[in-house]
Amino acid sequence: MHRESWIHLCIDMQRMFAEDTPWQIAWMPKVIDAVLEVTTRFPERTIFTRFIPPSSTDELPGMWRDYYEKWPMMTRTRIDPGLVDLVAELKRYVPPARIFEKRTYSPWTNGRLHSVLSHQGVGTLVLTGGETDVCVLAAALGAIDLGYKVILLKDAVCSTGDRTHDATLELLENRFSVQTEVMLCEQWLSSAQGC
Repeated sequence: MHRESWIHLCIDMQRMFAEDTPWQIAWMPKVIDAVLEVTTRFPERTIFTRFIPPSSTDELPGMWRDYYEKWPMMTRTRIDPGLVDLVAELKRYVPPARIFEKRTYSPWTNGRLHSVLSHQGVGTLVLTGGETDVCVLAAALGAIDLGYKVILLKDAVCSTGDRTHDATLELLENRFSVQTEVMLCEQWLSSAQGC
């Protein structure tokens, strides 16, 4: 792996998904060690995304308004502001790790992340985080569309739905096999040793 060609993109490992909220991902604790392993080895190559809810239900357009009418208790005026933070285990790596905020499932919508990565010559993204079948999937498909190679670490992603988690891994591994590799964290770390 060329030294400047990849980054670790960690999706939405935030307190609002780890703690007791309506959006809690119960098995996030099962993947935190794998995510930490990648982050601690490569903090300067790690970018964390943070999903930022709107202040109120009518702040976003279209179906996002309906979405937050279903989840009004998760708008920023209703939740503890600290819940949008990264979980403590990961937050301590910023800096040198960086944070990109997003208001949609995909981190690509506003163009900032792609602009930064293009400028740095990044061609490969190593994906971790949650949820596998929502924001991780959106990040992977957007990255594929933009021409990145995606390496998804299957023991470092989590979801609230086992069936859709498994289906997403199968989808990415089989239907997008030219652009995507799905592997275990330890397998990838072995190949990244010299980086």
